[in-house]
Amino acid sequence: MMNAFDPTQDRRAFLRTAMGLAAGASAWPMLAAAAGGAAAADAASGTSSSSATALQSGARRSVIIDCDPGQDDAIAILFALGASERLDVRAITTVAGNVPLNLTERNARIVRDWAERTQSLPVYAGCPRPLTRELITAANVHGKTGLEGVPLHEPLAPLAPQHAVAFLIDALRAAPPHSVTLCALGPLTNLATAFTEAPEIRNGIREIVLMGGAFFERGNITPAAEFNIYVDPQAAQVVFASGVPIVVLPRDVAVKAPITPARIAPIRALGNRCGTMAADIMAAEVAYQKGRRGVEEAPMYDPCATGYLIEPSLFKGREVNVMIETVGEWTLGETVVDWSGHSGRKPNATWITEVDADGFYAALRARLATLP
Repeated sequence: MMNAFDPTQDRRAFLRTAMGLAAGASAWPMLAAAAGGAAAADAASGTSSSSATALQSGARRSVIIDCDPGQDDAIAILFALGASERLDVRAITTVAGNVPLNLTERNARIVRDWAERTQSLPVYAGCPRPLTRELITAANVHGKTGLEGVPLHEPLAPLAPQHAVAFLIDALRAAPPHSVTLCALGPLTNLATAFTEAPEIRNGIREIVLMGGAFFERGNITPAAEFNIYVDPQAAQVVFASGVPIVVLPRDVAVKAPITPARIAPIRALGNRCGTMAADIMAAEVAYQKGRRGVEEAPMYDPCATGYLIEPSLFKGREVNVMIETVGEWTLGETVVDWSGHSGRKPNATWITEVDADGFYAALRARLATLP
């Protein structure tokens, strides 16, 4: 696996030599077989296999989580793994973001251990830096390890051997059309690299549900930009221009479901390992905000994205056009949301603005209660 990404290197050569992409190999044969069987059953019964029908029937989503753990990523992963009746989490891919890649991939493996998914949930390490910029981290927020507030053990199993981008390409090539949901919780470098190398894989994607961006609430890393988008705005622009259905959980929502001591207490009261870990992480996030801003609450970022996948009825938004500022001196990484239709550009994303916060925390607690 390569330790640095050279944006001047031919991308196809980079992917095939540095990441060991096996042409024609299927990274996800079980998904293809299962979906093929479902499609055959649909054909026999005359029912539709559209995304809307699948959602209404309560069918489980096939999900890949792309993330940069990160405190809030850890809670989001546990939330998703606790909702096995709704989500079939098939893999975790990691990217540099909140902390460097060697920590994000390690943290993802630790979190799967907490949930006792060590052997059944592969973790892949992806891009160690943005497409064209130097990496900016948020270690000042998440701590040097990325998981401030909880004790960490040595991961119980190694990484999957394939590079995350190679895995995404193989998995989406093997997937039936519009069958895989990508849940993106960090910078979008892995996804953009995969789309650039193999544009045809977009056909395998049902939708991308991502945490990123800001409009009404503005930025948390600069006055204009939210962290995930700011770290790799070029990658974000590739993803938003991809034509794939996108649902955005921005800061606009994260601040409307704040973590508070009163919301931490019922999760801590679960008494299980994953509930305690989540409560300790949330307490650390509140402590950081109290030290920084003097308030006993913290935005709930990444878990809103998995919350949307699990209980979409708790959220409201509308279709808009989103462009990414990639060159602005003061606005680099800004998500330019055409809320009023002034640009005339067609909508390319559903921008979520509202959340039933109490319902969200009830759903989070219920799913954490199913874990060890």
